[in-house]
Amino acid sequence: MPTIRIPNPLRPYVNGQAEVAVSGTTVGEAMNDLMRQFPAFRPHLYKPDGTLRSFVNLFLEGRNIRDLQGMDTPLTPDSILNLVPSIAGG
Repeated sequence: MPTIRIPNPLRPYVNGQAEVAVSGTTVGEAMNDLMRQFPAFRPHLYKPDGTLRSFVNLFLEGRNIRDLQGMDTPLTPDSILNLVPSIAGG
């Protein structure tokens, strides 16, 4: 099963887990499974229209999925997605 790595600030939404095993053959399917497992997480990652918020980045093998095939990017059973929210500051 693919895995999604969750950064520290977002772990409270996934019961404190650093990694969550998900099912799916694409990034979109994997994210849908993550939302199925943790529905309270959805508003933190998705806009009301169902699109991923602009500050949420997903990386597969070090590459942003936006530079690949987006949510249609294929996954293998051993894929690891890194969820990386943009952090503003100054």
